[in-house]
Formats: sequence, C-alpha cells, structure tokens
Amino acid sequence: MAEILKHAVPKAEVTASLDQVRETVAGVIADIRDRGDAAVRAYSEKFDAWSPDSFRLSAGEVERIVASVPEQVIADIEFVQDQVRSFARQQLDSLGEFEVETLPGVRLGQKHIPVQAAGAYIPGGRYPLTASAHMTIVTAKVAGVPRVVACTPPIRGEIPAATVAAMHLAGADEIWLLGGVQAVAAMAVGTDTMRPVNLIAGPGNAYVAEAKRQLFGEIGIDLFAGPTEILVLADDDADPFVCAVDLLSQAEHGPDSPAVLITTSREVAERTVAEVERLLPGMPTRDYAEPAWRDHGQVHVVDSIDELYALADDFAFEHVEVLTAEPRLALERMTQYGALFLGEGTCVSFGDKVIGTNHVLPTRGAARYTGGLWVGKYLKTVTYQEVTGTDSQALLGRLCGRASRVELFEGHARSGDVRAAKAAGDPLPWNAG
Repeated sequence: MAEILKHAVPKAEVTASLDQVRETVAGVIADIRDRGDAAVRAYSEKFDAWSPDSFRLSAGEVERIVASVPEQVIADIEFVQDQVRSFARQQLDSLGEFEVETLPGVRLGQKHIPVQAAGAYIPGGRYPLTASAHMTIVTAKVAGVPRVVACTPPIRGEIPAATVAAMHLAGADEIWLLGGVQAVAAMAVGTDTMRPVNLIAGPGNAYVAEAKRQLFGEIGIDLFAGPTEILVLADDDADPFVCAVDLLSQAEHGPDSPAVLITTSREVAERTVAEVERLLPGMPTRDYAEPAWRDHGQVHVVDSIDELYALADDFAFEHVEVLTAEPRLALERMTQYGALFLGEGTCVSFGDKVIGTNHVLPTRGAARYTGGLWVGKYLKTVTYQEVTGTDSQALLGRLCGRASRVELFEGHARSGDVRAAKAAGDPLPWNAG
C-alpha cells in the first residue's frame, strides 16, 4: 500500500475552480461569435492591455523584429527546430499509404491528407515560450499544412521578439500578437480580419485549454493540453537533489501545475521534500512554483517497483521522469503517459526545450486515450474504394442486398441489387412495372 507523505488540495477545490473557468470561457466565445473583431479587441485590451492597429504582423514588421534578436538566440532556435523537424519527418515516414486488391477488381486504399488550415497557439503572458512555436508550427509544416496561423500574446505590453522569430523561422504563414481565449476563439470561428482554421494545436493555461474543449467539434484540436504535470519515479538509487530540481522545473510553469513524486524509498521521499523546501526560497520563479508545490505537489512512498509503475499508470500524467536503476523497464510496464524521460541524464526540460520530441502532451488524465501532438495530428487518414471487376460487383451487390434487408435498409439493398443487375443480369423485382 502507498503511503502519502504530501497531499494535494482536495479535488473538489480544483473542480470548483474549473467550473468558473468554463463559465468565463463560454461568455468570451459567445461574445466573439456575436461581435467578432470588436470583441477580440475588447478582450485583448482587458486581459493583455494590448490594442494595436492590427493584431497581425506585416512581413516588414516580422523582418524588423527578427533582426532585433541576438544571433546566438537565432542559431539556437534554428538548431532546436532542426531537431523537431527531423523527428517529425521520421514520424511522417512511418505512416504508410497503400492500395490493395482484396477481390478480383476490388481495390481499397488509404491516403493521408493534411488539414488545409491550422492554428498554432504559443503561450506567453509571462514567459516567451519560443519552444511551443517549434512544436506546433514546424510539425504542421512537415505534415504539409498549407496555411498555419500562429498566435501569441504580448508580454507585459511588449512584443516577444524571440517568439516571433521562432514563429517566423518555423514557417508560420500568419503571425498574430493575440493571446488567450480571444485568440483561440478568433482562429476557430473567424472574424472580419481572420479566416477560420480547421484545427488548433498548442498548450496553454486553463482558459486556453477550456476554450479548445468548448470549440472541439466545430474545429479539430490536437488534445487537451492544460497546466503542465510532472511525475518523478524514483527508487533507492535516485538522487533527492535531482528529484527536487526536476519537480520544481515544471512547477514554475504556473500555480496550478502538479508535481508528484512516487518512490520506493522513504528516505528519498523525505530528502526530496527537504530539498524542495531548501531550493524554493531562492527560485526567481517562486511566485508560481511555490503555490504549485504547496497546492498540487504530492509525495507517495510504495513498497515495490511493481506498485510504483501501477500507481504511475493511475496518474496518467503528461511527463513521467524515471530515475530508477533500470529506467527502460518503464517502457514495458507503463501504458498511460504523455512522454517518458528515462534515466538521470534525461530531464523533462530537454523535452520541453531542445531534444526534438513534441512537448504538447496530454494532461488531466487524457493520456488514458491519447498521446501527444505529432505529425499525424495534422493529417486526415482517409480511405477510398473502387470496384471494376464484374464478378465482384455481382458478388458484393447480392451480399449488400441480403445484409441491408436484415437491417431493414431497403434503399441500401436496392443500390446493391442494381450493381448485381448491371454486372450479371440479376432481376430487379422491386422495379417491375
């Protein structure tokens, strides 16, 4: 049985907070549907104190902003985007198109068609999250999406130049300085100045995640990517200092970011908690990391490595960092996670910023049914069929007639009857007279 050394706030408190978020988001979306650009501008002024003549950057503005970014920053952006692009291309290459003849003259096929317009949401507000531009825009372009609309908010009234550079270098076709629910809603429903997209991808705070959830169906979304989560799995060999540093690395994302430790060692658990408490006061991002750890941090001590992996799967967390003697065992034992980070040499921050895998990952239990953003999210896998053999037309026509009448679908049956009549001269008694 697991012993809980540190609890998170009760789930009821989290649910109550989400109810308020849902209500607020629904009101903003409804207003933007009704008033379009005027509502978008009003919410941008209210939430970001941002109301330029145009939220969309012109080519000249983009060029000037990119030119202001230090050369080393540009070089680093290009390096990381190369990693993301390379991995996305490997993913694309793993997807096959095929056509197969299943019966004489019966050809069935599968092909992949990119969505024609995708929205990329790159969070901002406090931090310039350039990496999200790599993950959303580069991956979309590798998939072949012809139009990518990228939105990011200003940061304290200023243009986030490095983020704009990352959006541009990633291949965005439109760059908008617009954030929050107003950006997601504008991309989804369209306004006089912004044509709608078919799919929206990218992480965000609870309001952005809820906006995507409410608009899903009208548009596609990548997945529900809310506040960042980290789960650290540790055994007796784990370094508590590393555990603490890595837990706090994700807690700094926001005050609602869960950071959880599961360990087979009570000593590792206690020393990790002590290290967190030692490190927190000196963190520049303490104002986010401290409430995240206080309200959403958890520490569990289990009796065995088997129990550790079973409990980890119950959490179904976004990031799972495996600091055990045999980290690759997690690949065999675990089935519910967004991404695994195997061994002390592999931190979650590598995945967030530089390594090349996608950092847009499922949160709040969504890892039970989906993986993270990848090139396939931007593709529609469609099928086609063609029947040219007359013997097969007759065979399938007769079978269709019988199968459809079992279900009392006479219209379907008659479509099959006609093919059998055309191919083999079968009678059509329902067409007599």
